[in-house]
Amino acid sequence: MERRSFIRNGIIAGTSISSYDYKPLENISATKPIMVSTWDFGKYANTEGWKILSANGHALDAIEQAARVTEADESNKTVGYGGYPDRDGRVTLDACIMDESGNCGSVMAMEHIKHPISVARKVMEKTPHIILVGDGALQFALDNGFQKENLLTPDSKKAWEDWLKNSKYEPVINIENQLFKKQDNSFALGGINNHDTIGLLALDAAGKLSGGCTTSGMAFKMHGRVGDSPVIGAGLFVDGEVGAATATGVGEEVIRCVGSHSVVEYMRNGLSPKEACKKVVDRIAKRDLEKAKKMQIGFLALDKSGNVGAYALQKGFSYALKSASEEIVIAVESYFD
Repeated sequence: MERRSFIRNGIIAGTSISSYDYKPLENISATKPIMVSTWDFGKYANTEGWKILSANGHALDAIEQAARVTEADESNKTVGYGGYPDRDGRVTLDACIMDESGNCGSVMAMEHIKHPISVARKVMEKTPHIILVGDGALQFALDNGFQKENLLTPDSKKAWEDWLKNSKYEPVINIENQLFKKQDNSFALGGINNHDTIGLLALDAAGKLSGGCTTSGMAFKMHGRVGDSPVIGAGLFVDGEVGAATATGVGEEVIRCVGSHSVVEYMRNGLSPKEACKKVVDRIAKRDLEKAKKMQIGFLALDKSGNVGAYALQKGFSYALKSASEEIVIAVESYFD
């Protein structure tokens, strides 16, 4: 396989990862176990999940522990603790988790709990329901031993106060890979994440698939807004007989096409992971081409054999991969080149 330096080609700038491998291939194949996560920061999540996968642990455990790394990273303004608040200054979190048998759990618009992925798993395992929201999700978390915390960090509070001066809402493409804070400790309004998450997929040594998504949602969203990330079938879908997929970007558009489920269904019908992701991105782009030019949506897929593929609307989307032989961040091909 030919490798080229990702950073030399200027595909992403201002990231915390110093080097990338770019593989211009249809799909990437790896022997199981394998773990993949959206965006460059997924590399750190994969490292934690790999501790479980490499010890012949279950993919679901790897997903939960990997997601918790990103949820606890206060420098990440798109997920968990330190995430940007809604327009009322309240940090509301969304997450879902799903295994190879269709078991799943989700929490939406939950406040004060640092690890919504773990609460989502409790919903899956301890209730007859799939989704708990708002105050109900918080009460369930507290009843199950989770601690109530203030999730609004000083940095995120300052960013919100700066935003209030103009209350301007303009999503920025690929802001996940840009700096959020200026050297003078002020925040540029253009440097605000409005549309992201981390999505994680894992295939363990026994061939079991699982996935998870967790996010703080759109920065300065209307209170109560929920995107695709905690919606089973939109932000995440797992079918143990076929594969798994996760989405990133503007959640409303992913929900409209039930994006991750659509990717898995295309794989069921014989398409490779990358081909399946491309098929759904093409559908979104063609529905409203002018609208698509102004936003980012990406899909990441993993089939039951360990083949990985991804595709996005815009350049700049990346994903992290960890297997026994590789630990890399990969640039993703896009509809708009």
